[in-house]
Amino acid sequence: MKFYDCVTAPSPPRVRIFLLRRVLPWRPYRLICGTANNSPRALNPDCMVPVLELDSGAAITDIIAICRYFEELHPDPPLMGRSAEEKAVTESWLRRIEWDGIYAAQEAFRNATPGLKGRALPGPVSLEQIPALAKRGCIRLQHFFAWLDARLTDNEFVCRPHFTIADISGMVAVDFSAWAKLKPPEHLGHLQRWYKDVSTRPRAKA
Repeated sequence: MKFYDCVTAPSPPRVRIFLLRRVLPWRPYRLICGTANNSPRALNPDCMVPVLELDSGAAITDIIAICRYFEELHPDPPLMGRSAEEKAVTESWLRRIEWDGIYAAQEAFRNATPGLKGRALPGPVSLEQIPALAKRGCIRLQHFFAWLDARLTDNEFVCRPHFTIADISGMVAVDFSAWAKLKPPEHLGHLQRWYKDVSTRPRAKA
């Protein structure tokens, strides 16, 4: 199988950290680095990474789908929930982190970065930046930080006692927000505690 990646893109780290948490060796996967729009069109018409190409020829182009594939093959440790309830709760919080955190950071970053002029959204279509969306993304991120801090008030991790893919995605969202020159305020102590914990764990960075 081949794993198409990009070391400068914000999305692939979610898969890389997920794999490293499973203590899987990298050798079965071929890491192909390039630009964020460098994945073969035959595999992903959107020209985005990551892409997992299986030996069968099938291509998986969605981050969560790729993680779910490996979770099925190597279920220990379970990072997407153990029971039906845990799986549903984990995915629920994961989607909220994506929408309120990762997509907001993308909105803020891609609509304000000079080097992305004409590339306001990833993919094959050139779209002009909209400064108002950059401002909106920054506002959304501030709400995301406050929400995440509140969620972590009485919880060690996003999904309570267990470290999950929601924590991986939350950490990546915080990291990505720094690209838009935004960081969680120091007074959000619960978020600061959680981020220090998850970001300094072994295999937390990939």
